Order: sequence, then structure tokens, then C-alpha cells
Amino acid sequence: MKGFKSLWKDHGYVFALIVLLIFAAIASPQFMTQTNIFNILRQTSIVGIIALGMTFVIISGGIDLSVGSVLAVCGVIILLLQNEGVPIFLSILAGCGVGMAIGAANGFIIAKAKLAPFIVTLATMTIARSLVIFLSDGSSIIGDASSDFTIIGNGKIGPIPIPVLIFLAAILVCHFMLQKTKFGRYVFSVGGSETTAVYSGIKVDKIKILTYMLIGLTVSIAAVIETARLASVSSASSGLYYEMDAIAAVIIGGTPLTGGKGTIIGTVVGIIILGIIGNIMNLMNISPYLNGAVKGIIILIAVLLQKRGK
Repeated sequence: MKGFKSLWKDHGYVFALIVLLIFAAIASPQFMTQTNIFNILRQTSIVGIIALGMTFVIISGGIDLSVGSVLAVCGVIILLLQNEGVPIFLSILAGCGVGMAIGAANGFIIAKAKLAPFIVTLATMTIARSLVIFLSDGSSIIGDASSDFTIIGNGKIGPIPIPVLIFLAAILVCHFMLQKTKFGRYVFSVGGSETTAVYSGIKVDKIKILTYMLIGLTVSIAAVIETARLASVSSASSGLYYEMDAIAAVIIGGTPLTGGKGTIIGTVVGIIILGIIGNIMNLMNISPYLNGAVKGIIILIAVLLQKRGK
């Protein structure tokens, strides 16, 4: 009995996923089809990649509310350069550079000015969204829908969508970084006890800056996929509420907001759970306007379970 309680405490999200899969398979015969499964994975890949970076940030004791707006900024930069005739490879590099630069700025201010991550990234979210509106004149920026660039967001290799393959590659890299590298160990140490990390000789400020640069990179990769898929960026809707979905996935996956622990696999399960919920609501013709309410309830349940398990 004690062993089961320990298993539930550490891996409750796996049991939740199994129960959800069984329910979804019973509720809709279309759910378990290959087309639908790949559709769920494609839809979750963008926010899923962001959530991978968010895992590092939350484990380190931080949070990033700016990711949705930063994604839109990166997308705008990519399309503006593409429309000016810049080679798409260089446009993508520029978009990734902007994402990492914004992440570095967030990390630097948080680390050096000792400001709360919530406040700093909230301000960045507002600034980034304003820049998107300015650069797009309050409307949308349209790219070349016939460009080879769109293959990144819409293409397949065999039956597997390219965004899913990119997501899988990102999962492997992030899992290795968190579990097998010195950087990953330092992230856990900083989130567990910043004071202890300092006394252990860890350069805490550097680790914080690097974690925010990492999430800036994952956000810009997600921006590349979304921009390639849609060939456009909307100043009003691109990246909207992505930060909430990413944070929700991390929390559902067992990473506490207090930091110090967490896994990439848990986050992946968390984002898949969110994807399945949205998908099954769609298959059952439940209003999509209730999606946010359901996610909010799930976040509350996940946090309450984490608190009870302490």
C-alpha cells in the first residue's frame, strides 16, 4: 500500500493519462484512429516545445509569462525578413536569435535586479505584444504560403507530421540536458535552495540567465513551426494563452511551482493530457469555449494534489 502511494505521488500523471485514454476511447470510436492520434500530437507540438523550456524555468524556481507574446514577435521577425527576400534559413536564425535575446534579458533582470520572475515576464509579455501590434500595424503579417518554409509546419515524413518529429527531438535533447548534464543538476540545485547552491559554488545568476535563454530558444522553435504552418502572424491571436497551457502542462506533469523537482517526461504527459481533453471535447461536440474552464479546473486539481502529497 505504501509503495502504491509513493508511486501515485511521484507518477500520478501517468495514471491520469491512462484513465483519460480509456475514457476517450470509450466516448468516441474516432479517438484511437491513427489520423486522430497524429492530429493530437501535431496540435500539441507547438505548446509542447514551449513547455519543455518552461520545465527548466519552473524547476529553477522561476516562471515565464511572456512566452506567447515572444512567440508572436519571433514569428513577425521571420515573416518580415522572408517578405524582404532574406533567405529563409537566415530568417529562422534571426527569429531564434530574437527569442534567445529576450530570454537572456528576462534572466538578466531577474538575476541581477533580484526582481520577481512573475513581474519581469509580465512586463516583457506586455512589451512583446505591443511590438507585435506595432510591427504588424495592428493586423496580420502574411508570408508566402507557397514557400518551401511551410513544409516545416505542414509536411510529413511518412505518416508522421514534421512538427511531431521536431517535438520528439526536442524532448530527447531536453531530457538529456536535465538528467545527464551538469547544467541540469545545477537547475535542480538552484530551484531546491538558492542559498545552498551559492554556498556550493554554483553561479546562480548564470544558471538563471541560461534557463531563460533556453526557454527563449524553445519558444522561437515553436514560433518557426507555427509560422510555417499558418504562413501568417496575427497581432491579436498568435501565441495567445500559450503561457497558460505551457505552465499547466508542467504542473500537471508533477513539477511544483516552488521548483526543485520535475521531469521532462512528466511535462510531455501533461501536454498530451491537455491535448486529449481538447480533442475529446471536439469529438463529443462540446463547446470549445469551455476548454479554458476545463483546463483551469485541471490546474487547480493538480496543485491541490501536489500540496496534499507534501
